[in-house]
Amino acid sequence: MLIYSNEHVNSFEEDNVMKLYNVQTDYKVKKKAKQIKSEMSSETKLTITRLFIAFILLIVGSSSFVPEPFNIVLLVGAYLVIGARIVWQAVKNIFHGEIFDENFLMSIATIGAIILKQYPEAIAVMLFYELGNVFEDIAVNKSKRSISALLEVKPAYATLISGHQNKVVEPSLVKIGETILVKPGEKIPLDGTVVLGSSAVDTSALTGESMPQSIKVGDTALSGSINQTGTLQIKVTKLYNDSTVAKILDLVENASNKKADTEKFITKFAKIYTPIVVFLAVALAIVPSLMTSDWNTWIYRALIFLVISCPCALVISVPLSFFGGIGAASKQGILVKGSNYLEALNDVDTVAFDKTGTLTKGQFSVVQVNSVNISEQKLLQIAASVEKNSTHPIAKSILQAYKGELLTVTKADEKAGHGLIAQVDGQVVVVGNAKALKQNKIPFTETDAVGTVVYVAVDNQFWGDIVIADVPKNDAQKAIQLLNNRGIHKNVMLTGDNQTVGQAMARKLKMSAVYTNLLPENKVEIINDLLKVSHQNNKKVAFVGDGINDTPVLATADIGFAMGGLGSDAAVEAADIVIMGDEPSKVSEAMKIAKKTRRIVVENISFALIIKILFLLLGALGMVNMWQAVFADVGVTIIAVLNAIRLQFINFDN
Repeated sequence: MLIYSNEHVNSFEEDNVMKLYNVQTDYKVKKKAKQIKSEMSSETKLTITRLFIAFILLIVGSSSFVPEPFNIVLLVGAYLVIGARIVWQAVKNIFHGEIFDENFLMSIATIGAIILKQYPEAIAVMLFYELGNVFEDIAVNKSKRSISALLEVKPAYATLISGHQNKVVEPSLVKIGETILVKPGEKIPLDGTVVLGSSAVDTSALTGESMPQSIKVGDTALSGSINQTGTLQIKVTKLYNDSTVAKILDLVENASNKKADTEKFITKFAKIYTPIVVFLAVALAIVPSLMTSDWNTWIYRALIFLVISCPCALVISVPLSFFGGIGAASKQGILVKGSNYLEALNDVDTVAFDKTGTLTKGQFSVVQVNSVNISEQKLLQIAASVEKNSTHPIAKSILQAYKGELLTVTKADEKAGHGLIAQVDGQVVVVGNAKALKQNKIPFTETDAVGTVVYVAVDNQFWGDIVIADVPKNDAQKAIQLLNNRGIHKNVMLTGDNQTVGQAMARKLKMSAVYTNLLPENKVEIINDLLKVSHQNNKKVAFVGDGINDTPVLATADIGFAMGGLGSDAAVEAADIVIMGDEPSKVSEAMKIAKKTRRIVVENISFALIIKILFLLLGALGMVNMWQAVFADVGVTIIAVLNAIRLQFINFDN
């Protein structure tokens, strides 16, 4: 007989409950994702079935061995199978006040063709029109696949640590300040701070970064990440509805609500264009017929004119191109809140950056150790020993730089604005700024290094100094270089730091200009000045920031980028584009995607209009039959849709 302790029993029960809960909740999430995919494709499957049946009926009805009137019955049946849905939709739209749309054009043209006994042509128009819809559905499904995939990343449960027991609950029930347990292989359900353990986490679903990130005690853990190696205890800092993964889902699902100017123009254009071509078709049918009495010929030409004039290629391909661009950006860890912002990126000529936390890591670290007559490690050791009980960021930086054994400190006195005086192994040690050494009348060499300088003296002898500064992010210089390569040479840094620190960082990153000693309201004033200059040239200004103090500037700029991975909630809310990772180089990446999206939109509009105008003229002159008219409508639509979905296959890493 096996005997388990209470701890083993609790662990055994917890694991089984978790497994059961995991199976149930994962099943629900996967079922929901599967349901979405099924809903997206069920209508397409039905359309393909109708296409197949109508095509068979068309082939049989058009064959010579089927006598009249059976062949007419088969052809009318084929038309009803493939065209009834479109005709019914046109009727419903008329009752809702939407008369001149593609359904109306298709219905009038094909019913007229049937009246003229042009059965194969009428069926072909509907067949190819529905085939175009199938291609559109496939393209949209391709673009939306990343959204449904996010549902599978959505955390299904949270293990709440409650006293000596662990409870498996829904993430929405966990409160701020409570602690959750996350085992290897599990999804992190809520945003929080690691209070116990260390691990590598997969953040690819959030940031697009494939390399696992290491986190330890004190680091931020983002919901939606997958814990890979170690067990973590995480203190929750945000409710589920405010968590990173919940916000990503909301941002991506609602991105298509804000339309670009091009999309709005195409919608307005279609509403004006469609009734005009309908009246032209009516005129084409009536005026020449009254003059020649050849009603059949001119009505047939008018029907061809209607088929050609359908604006499907424009109405479908332009929004689909922008949606594809937004989807391509999300794969790179860039969330664009609307296609209007994606389009606006093409007109940016000035990019302003916040410094701390955006271009720099926002964390102090030792960048230089200058020792006098002793080793650098000895200098770090004595400074770290004195600073070990301090909570000041400078002290933490020195402790992080020195990993060896600390000396025993018997007494330490801190003087605000100066530093520390301590007793270490019977020696008097001064660790502080230049004021501290001057006050104690200790001769020393003052450095002109950029950053915060900590001077160290032992028994009135100067031992050296330690320079501590904020350092650039790994790809900060690359970010500026990429923008310069894109022709954007006005890259400005805005910082609250002093002039010496700000200018040194700007020189290191090769910025075109830097503004220092700024308060949030000063940053807004500078952005307004930049906006005036750019708007005179019909250009736009983008601002990149991460902190709550950047919120007013993000709202003022034409386009606001928030560094979402480490940025504040206020900044993410105020921004138009959110970079989920911590890479300022993604700004250039977003611009690259925007440029390729616009190129595809322009290609589709140009191609569709040229073909439409050409075939409309040929149709009016009687040089185009119904089959060629089908190409001018549905063929152009299919080509434009295929061109739009190219965005899903472009490798933006190159």
